[in-house]
Amino acid sequence: MDEKEDVLEYDGDDSIRFIRNYLPQEIKDKFSDDEITYIVDLIYDYYESKGFLDDEEPEDDSEVAIDEEELVNYVVTNAMKDKVGKFDPDEITHIIQGELDYCDSINVFDKE
Repeated sequence: MDEKEDVLEYDGDDSIRFIRNYLPQEIKDKFSDDEITYIVDLIYDYYESKGFLDDEEPEDDSEVAIDEEELVNYVVTNAMKDKVGKFDPDEITHIIQGELDYCDSINVFDKE
């Protein structure tokens, strides 16, 4: 089986379901699907602003280091600026981790 076959296609609906299952019970109902989608979009906006989504391969094999606190602050700040809501940073952290785990589960970050 070719390694490329191991990489599944990213699916936004699957991502939302995965994140909902990932969230602690006490915050599962605090976020609508639209809010989760908005937050995930902000995550990728942040990645793009940092150059993490560039097609160019890095010179070395080092992993991309994401400043989680900076990412959380980016999401919280933009959500307030866009008048989407005032979100608790700890809750945003759960959504970010859920998205990262979803991507890991479908091998999005595998380079080979």
